[in-house]
Amino acid sequence: MTYVLATSFSRSDTILLLAVLVLIAFSGVLAAAETSLTRMNRIKAITLDEEGRKGATKLVHLVERPERFLNPVLFLLLVCHLVAATLVGVVAEHVFGPLGVAAATAFEVIVIFVVAEAVPKTYAVQHPERAALFSARLVAPIAAFPPVRFLARALIGLANVIIPGKGLKEGPYVSEQEILAMADVAVEEEVLEREERALIHSIIEFGDTVVREVMIPRTDMVAVEGKDRVADVIEVAMAAGYSRIPVYDQGIDDVVGLIYTKDLLRAEREGRADVEVRTLVREARFVPETKRVSELMREMQKDKFHMAMVVDEYGGTAGLVTLEDLIEELVGEIVDEYDVEEANIEPLPNGDVRVNARMPIDEVNDLLHANLPTGDWDSLGGLVFNLLGHVPTEGETVDFNGHRLRAEKVQGRRIGRVRISKIPDDDAA
Repeated sequence: MTYVLATSFSRSDTILLLAVLVLIAFSGVLAAAETSLTRMNRIKAITLDEEGRKGATKLVHLVERPERFLNPVLFLLLVCHLVAATLVGVVAEHVFGPLGVAAATAFEVIVIFVVAEAVPKTYAVQHPERAALFSARLVAPIAAFPPVRFLARALIGLANVIIPGKGLKEGPYVSEQEILAMADVAVEEEVLEREERALIHSIIEFGDTVVREVMIPRTDMVAVEGKDRVADVIEVAMAAGYSRIPVYDQGIDDVVGLIYTKDLLRAEREGRADVEVRTLVREARFVPETKRVSELMREMQKDKFHMAMVVDEYGGTAGLVTLEDLIEELVGEIVDEYDVEEANIEPLPNGDVRVNARMPIDEVNDLLHANLPTGDWDSLGGLVFNLLGHVPTEGETVDFNGHRLRAEKVQGRRIGRVRISKIPDDDAA
């Protein structure tokens, strides 16, 4: 039996087995290339290119358009597997007969899975940068080779004819939620600081924020009438600590401009302390309350103004917004030595929390892990108004979603502070 096998193994069989080894090795390289390149994001590739790593430039070109390399690589990978399996079957049948085909099938499954799939892909996962840089130098000429590219494209076109569909489209491959999740994971792995993660969250949320959410409401505005004397307005500006104050004519909905404190001081030094302040006003900018803060910040930078009046859909004054308000949305509260800082959230000994009624609902939910609803209102006070349906009296409560909201401080028709308590499960039931 041994003599028969030795004489049956011909020179052509040796050549075929060598071809099989080459195909399996090449398919392993392609498998590693597929894994490493698809796992590599564009930002990381650009960073490697800026560091001057060899092959990084080709890597950037590949990851910018993944559809250009992915189909040719998958096509060649499939060809290598099929041709290698066919050649092994031919040699096994020639040497061992019909039983050799069954043995060859088991051999092909094990070898191709281990050598051509599991090992190279595991290496690519464990060494993503090294594998991606090496693969880029190999895959770039393959993806650009016309016969391979055209044949892969033709087969994809045939697939689209059989099963109509749309090909790959250009677009964002990473969503905002994925970026936020990556930032959270980076903090857990101590790659980013918590402050850096907070800034990333603020930047992404900044694009969805509208002026109404950050403005100073009209009830908190400090404004003066156009007929007021310069000396009197200086006293108002000094007491409020503001450098710009709105000036109105017939009422707060009739803002005619802004008065700058430096203009008031200059007029007083020139002996014009008794003139009406309307003679010194500067032009005011007006923006709708639904304007996105990112657009408004760009306008403020371009046109060099630091304050804008916010108007509602009926043209009335809804409030005002400053450049500082917009910056605080990114970096948090900015408090100078003249500001009287009042805590927005005050934990109480019994587990309750006292919250400023002007605090946005989403911030309350984030800090307290609550699930208070959002709607036509932006603040916690607006939620209480909506749930009660009337102006509350001090101490009046309303229950919602396992929380009890108590209006602790009410000034006129305005809620100042709200006490939030968790309702015990037995009481809630």
